[in-house]
Amino acid sequence: MKTTPEHDAKIARLTFASVYPHYVTKVEKKGRTKEELHQIITWLTGFDEKQIQKMIEEKVTFDIFFEKATLNPNAELITGVICGYRIEEIETPLTRQIRYLDKVVDELAKGKKIEKIMRE
Repeated sequence: MKTTPEHDAKIARLTFASVYPHYVTKVEKKGRTKEELHQIITWLTGFDEKQIQKMIEEKVTFDIFFEKATLNPNAELITGVICGYRIEEIETPLTRQIRYLDKVVDELAKGKKIEKIMRE
């Protein structure tokens, strides 16, 4: 499924800080913890706790967030549908990376085991 250039630009301009509280709420509402959320963010991006906090404080956009990230090689194993898009068919690399993050947060909230989320 193709995303539009407008869609790609819109989500690239979103700040990680604006979306992060929604991730926290989503996982905590389902009985998961902020620590588990950080664990999967760290797995996907390579950011440690301090770097995650810095990204929030600096209100970096997703394009900068993923530019600074070291994406886990197993991220390509993340498949499925999120927000109406089949992840593996998204052509724009940044949009695909943002949807990887959305998908692993979704999997965490749905109760999937951390090891499965990390594609181990």
